[in-house]
Amino acid sequence: MVTSANPVRGPAQPELGPSLPEGVRVRILRTAHGDRRAAAELASALTERQLTGLDPLPAQPPVLLRAYRQEVRALPDTTRRLLLLAAADQYPVDTHAFLRAVTATRLDTRPLVTAEVAGVAHATAGGIVFRDPWTRIAAYETASVTDRRAVHLLLARVLRGEGESPRRSWHRGAAALGPSRRLAAELRAAAHTARTAGDHALACALVERAAALSPEPSERARLLARAAADAWRSGDADRARRLVAATDDDALGGLLALRAGNATDAFDALLTAAVRYAQDGPGPARTDHPQHAAVHLLARATEAAIYTGDLRRCREAAAVADRLGIVPPGTLGGLAAAFEGRYDDARDLLKAAAGRCGPGGDPTLLIHSGIAALMLGDHTAAATATVRAAASARAGGDGVTVPQAMEFRAYADFWTGRPRAAEAATLEALRQAYTTGQDNGACHLQAALAMFAAVTGDEDVCRERAEAARSYALARGLGLPAALALFALAFLDLSTGRFAASAARLRALAAFGPGHGHRAIRHIATPHYVEAAVRTGDTRVARAAHADYDHWARTVRSPDDLALSARCRALLASGAEAVEHYRTALDLHASGTRDFERARTELLFGGALRRLRHRTEARDRLHSALEAFEHFGSPQCAVAARTELRVLGEPVSPVRGADDLVARLTAQQLMVARMAADGATNREIAARLLLSPRTIDHHLRGVFARLGIRSRIELVRLLGEG
Repeated sequence: MVTSANPVRGPAQPELGPSLPEGVRVRILRTAHGDRRAAAELASALTERQLTGLDPLPAQPPVLLRAYRQEVRALPDTTRRLLLLAAADQYPVDTHAFLRAVTATRLDTRPLVTAEVAGVAHATAGGIVFRDPWTRIAAYETASVTDRRAVHLLLARVLRGEGESPRRSWHRGAAALGPSRRLAAELRAAAHTARTAGDHALACALVERAAALSPEPSERARLLARAAADAWRSGDADRARRLVAATDDDALGGLLALRAGNATDAFDALLTAAVRYAQDGPGPARTDHPQHAAVHLLARATEAAIYTGDLRRCREAAAVADRLGIVPPGTLGGLAAAFEGRYDDARDLLKAAAGRCGPGGDPTLLIHSGIAALMLGDHTAAATATVRAAASARAGGDGVTVPQAMEFRAYADFWTGRPRAAEAATLEALRQAYTTGQDNGACHLQAALAMFAAVTGDEDVCRERAEAARSYALARGLGLPAALALFALAFLDLSTGRFAASAARLRALAAFGPGHGHRAIRHIATPHYVEAAVRTGDTRVARAAHADYDHWARTVRSPDDLALSARCRALLASGAEAVEHYRTALDLHASGTRDFERARTELLFGGALRRLRHRTEARDRLHSALEAFEHFGSPQCAVAARTELRVLGEPVSPVRGADDLVARLTAQQLMVARMAADGATNREIAARLLLSPRTIDHHLRGVFARLGIRSRIELVRLLGEG
């Protein structure tokens, strides 16, 4: 039974340095099993490349373990043997066989009292509970090789239940005295069984042990690559990096670079691997059909090109696929066609890719279906594909892919006006991305959270998340999150009336090349750029941008894109002509899914009608927009609608539900307030929300000001009453 007491011991736990990157901090704590003393020791020994997340973290804190080993060695031999049996049952594979082993050999468990008195471990009805994971590791590592072999053989002997063969094989392999083809084959078969059941962590341990027992160097390299792939899918990125360093598998190296390194390097490695698989057959990392492996690698190379924003690389990959006679993923061909201006071909290819979103499919291909649907403006299909990708990944034990799906689900949630509902899911995906060593994906999710914060009026959070995303993205050549973060800031400026600043950011976005910007983000930002440009009176560039946007909208026939193009046309026109374009836009919005953009169209239309003195219709449009903005939790847009209504002389009701905390606080403020009322410190709240303590302090001061209170005690009372 795998169990341990609270890993954080002692009254005062050391804090990790504030300069530690968030992804490294999260992984350090995971590696340290939550023990902050171990985490502080590991953090103090990090190299520059480890601090930037490029190299795997150290696996163990040597100073702390040395002290724990001395503590275990001080115990009586009989106590240590029982602790060894329990530790071998739990580390590094959990096999749940301790009690059966004790019963089968009629072991006397009374010596465990000594361990309890020493505070090292204690017995329960379910097995031995160690003080913490490091004590368990020390109990195992202080034993002699002979004693370890004996307990592994004992545990293997009692593991005879249905479904226990992989764990039985583990103990048999752990007890081996030297290389053995027979045991290596048994462990490979056991790993396949575990992998099929979705237990990639167990599969990794089994294959890694098989590699240690294999007498052939080439076979060892192949097995280590397979173990690295299992470690990656289990979410243990540091172990995967350590294992892949012992191989020459460019496919795995490219995948790791895609998720945590330089995306351009990842593209080159993945495309090279795809060519090798297609021409020479599978390498050490996979045993799939070579063509299937090549297609999978091309899909990953496409993701690398999307991350960088260098769509010319998509064209390069598409040409390689054509030369090799491989049918590439639809997104690859679609992006290449779009880059070349072949919009009709791009539409057809992307529609074919978006159509492959049935339940139970390959998570990677489902994510690509979602990306294709996003490009086509079909946010319902995008949400469906990405949700199914996450579900399929979870079903296969592939938790590392779940945050990848959420990266693109966030766009659908944003455009359909669900920022509050989506924020919690995106924040959880951000935690998963950091925990599993996917810092590039975390950067993309930070940019998405900046976008949500822009809509919900959390200006400080928007700026902090956007700055975090941009600084990381520009260092790694990630054009997509860099562009998305800049767009979030531009949207914030636009919604708060800072039109010149918004237009300047969006012009910069259009000018940035690969690694700094992204053509797709520039494209979806065009309607907002047109609005900002019209407000500042500089429409020359905006008209050219709209012409290209309109060409794409008419090609893909997305109601939402057509509606936004009509809105742009209205903004660039005047008088009765503008009114007709606004009416066209609203008719098209009725068939689309971007309800938030429909409300913004009504706001702009209401303002235009007011200036034309069509007071009755202007009032109706503005009230409709105000109601929608309050529903979406977008205070700045609601303020704009209220301002227009006041200019009309229209009495405006107070903020809906003024006595309701939800109405008085922003989404982020409400979340902070609830955590503070539950007793969490500012530092603890910051860690949970992946923000700085300074931002949390600012939020709490804002909460107190808006609620007219002065202390956390009053906050607890108010929330209790609410």
